[in-house]
Amino acid sequence: MSEFYTKILENNKKWVEDQLKVDPDFFNDLARGQNPPLLWIGCSDSRVPPNDITGTKAGEVFIHRNIANLVVHTDMNMLSVLDYSVNVLKVSHVIVCGHYGCGGVKAAMGNASVGIIDNWLRNIKDTYRIYQEELEAMPSEDEKFNKLVEINVKEQVFNLAKTSIVQNAWANGQKLYLHGWVYGLNSGYVTDLGVNFSSNDELKGVFKLDI
Repeated sequence: MSEFYTKILENNKKWVEDQLKVDPDFFNDLARGQNPPLLWIGCSDSRVPPNDITGTKAGEVFIHRNIANLVVHTDMNMLSVLDYSVNVLKVSHVIVCGHYGCGGVKAAMGNASVGIIDNWLRNIKDTYRIYQEELEAMPSEDEKFNKLVEINVKEQVFNLAKTSIVQNAWANGQKLYLHGWVYGLNSGYVTDLGVNFSSNDELKGVFKLDI
């Protein structure tokens, strides 16, 4: 076995021992069930650990991650996580968190083919097309990159609000708040992008379902 593989097995044992020293019932309590107040939809990037960023404990955050933190209306994986978290776990907050320096967003800005993920990144390219004039007016490539990261997060929050899952929850009087964040890899801080939904009254046109 590789040294890394052996090390992570040893780390697990140490982690268990450390938890039990602090709280002998830690694992027994976790085994009884979960009641997280938050669903986190984030990027799969290994540098963006949700619990560390938010200072939360095991059992406090339900997590879904994919390349470039997308909310795609045909993604059954994401929809299943969303449905379970909203209708079974009754989370009260959903955060879409992107991050500066996102490789998926960067790839979507270019023309290189990087494999099957090209089809996934097409969602970001569509967003780029909508905001092309604003993006190409940015004074530098880095600023354009950062702006697309932020726009992508905002669009995914809108996509969440458009789902029948979220709108049904609101129609049933469930308290459910949607938020968009961006995380700075070089600072550790998150920024609330100010795109927050708490009812479908904030949706316009055909996206507002008559439920």
